[in-house]
Amino acid sequence: MILVEIAGFLGADPEERFTSSGKRVVGLRVATRVRHSGQDETVWWRVSIWGDRFDRMLPFLKKGSAVIVVGDMNKPETYVGKDGQTNISMSLNAEMIKFSPFGKPDKGEESSTSSDRAPLASVGNSSSNASDVAPDDLPF
Repeated sequence: MILVEIAGFLGADPEERFTSSGKRVVGLRVATRVRHSGQDETVWWRVSIWGDRFDRMLPFLKKGSAVIVVGDMNKPETYVGKDGQTNISMSLNAEMIKFSPFGKPDKGEESSTSSDRAPLASVGNSSSNASDVAPDDLPF
């Protein structure tokens, strides 16, 4: 088992489908950015969510959402694209999904005041209390 953690943005809304045996699987397409030879490149990941895991979270996931996914990586697959180039397809089965605190907020979130936001569980060192830190003091 290869456990990986990726952080990126959804390239499309989640897609629900069912296997021939009736098992439910929700697919996510996550774009991550890597630096290679001094240039940024995008690596796309196919993330599978099996069963009813994360059902409460799915309505909030949409194209452009910033997410962090931890999961079991599958063996990379190679394929030849329409342009004739050989590409690598990366995929994993999600074990944990979190909303990334570094994503761009939605328009609705931008207009909310700091008092409308839920308090953060912890910020900085472990001895600090969440009530000691105002949301405007955070670096993101």
